[in-house]
Amino acid sequence: MDVYEAVASRRAVRAFTDRPVPRATLERVLSAAAWSPSGSNLQPWHTYVLTGAPLAELKKRAGERLASGDPWDAPEYEMYPPELRSPYRERRSVFGEQRYGALGIARDDLEARQRAAAANWDCFGAPAALFCYIDKDMGSPQWADVGMYLQTVMLLLRAEGLHSCTQMAWAKYHKTVAEVLAAPDGLILFCGMSIGFEDVTAGDARIGRAPLDETVTFVDGV
Repeated sequence: MDVYEAVASRRAVRAFTDRPVPRATLERVLSAAAWSPSGSNLQPWHTYVLTGAPLAELKKRAGERLASGDPWDAPEYEMYPPELRSPYRERRSVFGEQRYGALGIARDDLEARQRAAAANWDCFGAPAALFCYIDKDMGSPQWADVGMYLQTVMLLLRAEGLHSCTQMAWAKYHKTVAEVLAAPDGLILFCGMSIGFEDVTAGDARIGRAPLDETVTFVDGV
């Protein structure tokens, strides 16, 4: 699979089979992803990979918290600006329409939307999950480095025939994740990432993108 195909076929998959992901494959992907760019080669990512019983335990604990109505943990970073302005507000709205519309969930069916969102904490059935942390004293440029690292991981997973879904939702239960991973103090959980083989029977939707002229300006020296 060439890089263009990997980029074009990468999407947030929210339905996985229980087919195991080989440890050797994950090691190969993460070894290659270590070559992702970072300012002054800081490599500010701290990655944990869960499979088998540890992942099952995390899903169990998260599910219990969800079922009991336990409040989310205090946020360690702001996921979105308090008030999104145009065109970002409209793009987020379209995402919701496409995401839940593909599931047959009406806009005003809040209960069904909550049930769909709850699948985050089961990793959408994926048999492997990655959790990416960053040091609390890192700045915006290092957060950007982490984003490039995660994108590299996702593209390499596609090259291996795997799919993924990055999930900031796990940051809402960051204390539970830290308990299972024994993550040291001083780290912020940025996101989780579900990893596995896509369940093609689920009919998951692919979300569209803005046209090029909305996001790119060519300044030609003609």
